[in-house]
Amino acid sequence: MASATRASLDQKLAMAKRCSHEGVVAGAKAAIVAGFAAAVPTLASVRMLPWARYNLNPTAQALIVSTAAGMAYFIVADKTVLASARKNSFKDAFPGNISA
Repeated sequence: MASATRASLDQKLAMAKRCSHEGVVAGAKAAIVAGFAAAVPTLASVRMLPWARYNLNPTAQALIVSTAAGMAYFIVADKTVLASARKNSFKDAFPGNISA
C-alpha cells in the first residue's frame, strides 16, 4: 500500500515539475517578444521625439522595457501552468477519457 501511494506521489510530482517547466519556457518566450515589442518604440521615440529625448533617461527606458517583459512573463507563465493543471485534472477525473 505504501509503495502505491509513493508511486502516485512521485507521478504527481513529476507532472507538477513538467507543468511548471512548460510555464517557464512559455513565459520566457513571451518576455523576449514583449521586450522587443516595447524596446523598439521606446528607443525610436527617444531618438525622434524631443519630449521623449529630454524626459526619458536611460533608467526610464530600461524600466519601460523590463516592466513589459516582466508582465508578459508572469501572465503567460501563469496561464500556461493553469491550463496544464486544468487539463491534467480533467484527465484524472475521467480516467476512461483518452482524448486529452
